[in-house]
Amino acid sequence: MAKIFDISDFSAPELDVYARLTENQLLNRADPQNALFVAESPLVIGRALDAGCEPVSFLMETKHVTGKGAALLARCPGVPVYAAEEDVLTNLTGFHLTRGMLCAMRRPALPEVAVLCANAARVAVLENVMNPTNIGAIFRSAAALGVDAVLLTSAGSDPLYRRAVRVSMGTVFQVPWTYLPEDGDWQQTLHALGFQTAAMALRDDSLRIDDKRLRAVPRLAIVLGTEGDGLASNTIAACDYTVTVPMTNGVDSLNVAAASAVAFYQLALLRQKNNSGLFVDSTWSAISKIFFKKFQ
Repeated sequence: MAKIFDISDFSAPELDVYARLTENQLLNRADPQNALFVAESPLVIGRALDAGCEPVSFLMETKHVTGKGAALLARCPGVPVYAAEEDVLTNLTGFHLTRGMLCAMRRPALPEVAVLCANAARVAVLENVMNPTNIGAIFRSAAALGVDAVLLTSAGSDPLYRRAVRVSMGTVFQVPWTYLPEDGDWQQTLHALGFQTAAMALRDDSLRIDDKRLRAVPRLAIVLGTEGDGLASNTIAACDYTVTVPMTNGVDSLNVAAASAVAFYQLALLRQKNNSGLFVDSTWSAISKIFFKKFQ
């Protein structure tokens, strides 16, 4: 049974994780064994528990202890639960508590790239994507549209940053991910694992994203770049393909999160459906044909 503690202030050191520690302090690079993250809402917390994340404590509105938080607390016997009324929590935190519930959890250990990609056919590579909202949206698209794993450069935003987790709707716990090694050439690493790489970028020799050659590649890494500048020129040069989404009305590019959804649908989900012998949903198939016909 959960241990319930009614609180009226945040003075207890056990509440530092909610009241005083920054995201960088939670990450705790100096002591990764004790690194933490905070999950918000019953849905996200449930998905984190499903993925095997270890809860440290809960902070929630009192009504949720026996309400929508009850099923989660039953899964976490002995984990302390700090509870207060909504107005008290709002005064303490300075903002309305999202979905009325937070959970501090230990950060899971990340696998090696080779282990993560052992059975993957389609992976996404995020090069220095800095915005947590974009990170969360990309993970949500990856989960929905058939991407097997996500690889990130260390300079990008943390997928377990609170906003990234929230925007992803907890899909950061469903799509396997890890960081690429900081030392060495990650493109060589992927090539050694049997992947070809496709840079999402604007160049004269870019292939259209609906080019059949791309879907036929057995193992493909879809490489997406940072907001604003996009991919580094040396990254594009080292990729096997450069790929673009055809557009109209003078628009030359999409936000990285939007571009990822188009790329994952075209290069991952459609390939999965075709390889499984299933017909693509007729509505989406018709939309795709109409969209790409405009650019033929």
